[in-house]
Amino acid sequence: MELVRQPIFLLLMSCSACFIVFLACVPYFGLGDDPRLVKDSVLAVILLTGLFGAVISAAASVAHEIRSGTALAVLAKPVGRVNFLLAKFVGVAAALTLLTYVNLVAALLASRMAFDAYSGVDQAALSIFAAGMAMAYAAGGFTNYFLRRQFTADAVFGVAVLITLAFIVVVFFTKHEESFMTAGKVDWRLVPAAVLILFALWILAGLAIACSTRLEMIPTMAVCSGLFLIGLMSDYLFGAPAKAGNWWASVLYAIIPDWQLFWMADTLEPGKSGVPPVYLFEALGYVAGYLGATLAVALLMFQDRELS
Repeated sequence: MELVRQPIFLLLMSCSACFIVFLACVPYFGLGDDPRLVKDSVLAVILLTGLFGAVISAAASVAHEIRSGTALAVLAKPVGRVNFLLAKFVGVAAALTLLTYVNLVAALLASRMAFDAYSGVDQAALSIFAAGMAMAYAAGGFTNYFLRRQFTADAVFGVAVLITLAFIVVVFFTKHEESFMTAGKVDWRLVPAAVLILFALWILAGLAIACSTRLEMIPTMAVCSGLFLIGLMSDYLFGAPAKAGNWWASVLYAIIPDWQLFWMADTLEPGKSGVPPVYLFEALGYVAGYLGATLAVALLMFQDRELS
């Protein structure tokens, strides 16, 4: 609840959702591949938004509380450091799940709105989406003014609810042509692809929590961005040497997360069935193992951290 009360969280959620829908309103002149370009782009937005959200949330929940003295006040109670840090991770993971859910709904709506050179912008869907976003902010302002509730938190949950309602109205009560004489449809294959991205964001949250036990937001952002960029090239930098028998490459290949395991945009191509359910469970096992190791390191770093 503390994280969703941060204005930056509301701004990040609103801007990312609006930008995802905007991507479906731009002509790409992609020679028939316009819908696929839209889907690839929205997945990239979900991933990058989650990266910033993970770092900002971790810094706000750990580093800021250590600096302000809130962590010391909490740990003066019968609360252990293990419970404190694990609870912070659960809070950050929950906030990232909410952020990813809103972006996923916007991505599904964008897949329905995508068009090629033989069609045009889905004005009805765009208007309904904009009305839902405006109503969410209006609801937050109403509850803040008349009920003295916190504006940002109410606006965040209002965006999640009203964007979902707008998506339902667009899918079941409007029509749109993706191409000439071809009705636009929601690509539900985006759901498992977005779940894999959420798994990657949980790993990023664990890394950000570990960094936040010692560093402030900007250094944490730098470290997480570096691990993210190196992890994108993990197969090339460490995978091939590890197969050749180099022990140092095997160690680095295990330590640095391989983000390519969670990027399944290729499964959204025409004629493919999407991410297999078995792969989701295998990826979840990888996430559980990596998070266990990351949080163990975070706890070791936090145990002797001076809080006064």
